[in-house]
Amino acid sequence: MEKPEQKDKQYVWHPFTQMQEWVARPQKVIAAAAGIKLIDTDGNEFYDGVSSLWVNLHGHRKAAIDQAIIDQLGKVAHTTMLGLANIPAAELAKQLVDIAPAGLSKVFYSDDGSTAVEVALKMAFQYWQQQGKPGKQRFIAIEQAYHGDTVGAVSVGGIDLFHRIFKPLLFTPTHIPTPSCYHCQLATDPVTCKMQCATRLEQVLAEHHEEIAGLIIEPLVQAAAGMLMSPPGYLAKIREISRKYNVLFIADEVATGFGRTGKMFACEHEGVTPDLMILSKGITGGYMPLAATLTTDEIYNAFLGDYSDKKTFYHGHSYTGNPLACAAALANLKIFREEKVLEGLVPKIAVTAAKLQKIASLDHVGDVRQRGLIIGIELMRDKNSKVSYSWEQAVGASVCLQARRHGLLIRPIGDVVVFMPPLASSADELEQMLTIIESSIREITEVDIANYSSIQPTDL
Repeated sequence: MEKPEQKDKQYVWHPFTQMQEWVARPQKVIAAAAGIKLIDTDGNEFYDGVSSLWVNLHGHRKAAIDQAIIDQLGKVAHTTMLGLANIPAAELAKQLVDIAPAGLSKVFYSDDGSTAVEVALKMAFQYWQQQGKPGKQRFIAIEQAYHGDTVGAVSVGGIDLFHRIFKPLLFTPTHIPTPSCYHCQLATDPVTCKMQCATRLEQVLAEHHEEIAGLIIEPLVQAAAGMLMSPPGYLAKIREISRKYNVLFIADEVATGFGRTGKMFACEHEGVTPDLMILSKGITGGYMPLAATLTTDEIYNAFLGDYSDKKTFYHGHSYTGNPLACAAALANLKIFREEKVLEGLVPKIAVTAAKLQKIASLDHVGDVRQRGLIIGIELMRDKNSKVSYSWEQAVGASVCLQARRHGLLIRPIGDVVVFMPPLASSADELEQMLTIIESSIREITEVDIANYSSIQPTDL
């Protein structure tokens, strides 16, 4: 009988994966999970150090979410939202509005982060067409942005490795600089630079605001760019600028939402209410695909009219507002309330910060970035002069593979080691996982790295 790994290699095409190398190498197959650990077909246990791609919050096999899905299965698994409503979707919409930044009052469901971004972009575009400003058709995005892999989401992205081949398919946004002090190319001193990255936005809007429909941003953390983190005050500043020039502000909270930054949503750290906010990943606690685009009454009202006015938002998905997914999301929010998850993060974040100070002192760690329980550890061949390792050395992948040997599953973004554990991780578990990361960095970077030049990201 064929083993699962053989079937996988014969029939499955994996995301972001060079399949020639995947098929040629042994691969792990996950068979089960419990708490914050995954278990492979050989019975080996691994800490889930990236929350199964940043989605799992409360651990695997969380009884409350399991039961919510089981209970909903006893009623109905799915009905369309075209011409019908359903109970879990209606209740979840209310609860999302209750916890969202003030002013966000309507919820449009979709399936994942990319589709929710598409919804926001199309809403913003159509809004201005129906407001008598047909010239506002363009978008501003951040350099190195990642908003998903559908065509609209790729258009407002900025990661060349992922997106360049699709350029002929895309519309072209105006890009403004990444607000990452460690990588800043605008100023030599981030303390005295007066936030030139934000000033660039004002320059663009002063000249082109009549053409700009919206600004889209990942608030506080550009996750897929390597956990790049904006300086304090940047988010509030660009929100102020967008409002000044009458440009819609779109906050992509797919990676940062649901407690990842220490608050329910990243926008809360600087008192920002966007015009549109995009949610996915942690919305169901890591159980089922679901996404939501939240917006204001002002935008919603611009789509109201007689049927003959043709102001309807003609967009939807077969599984929009899926009752099973919405039931899981409701259970997720109940856990936040009853287990006081956000309050419990405070000491965990502090423990993580203390451990990261030691990791930051390692010879080949150039920068350590933390926002809540979102962590990026950037490796450098020479940290003092910011000389990177070569792409071929795949040092980030080597460190992550070494961590796997020690029982921790993490993934790199280039030479940035990403650590985004489930919120349910205890302080002791966080210390254990970070100790593995520290040891793995030492073991890889303090030896002749040429010994690891054959490592590929697809080993992970």
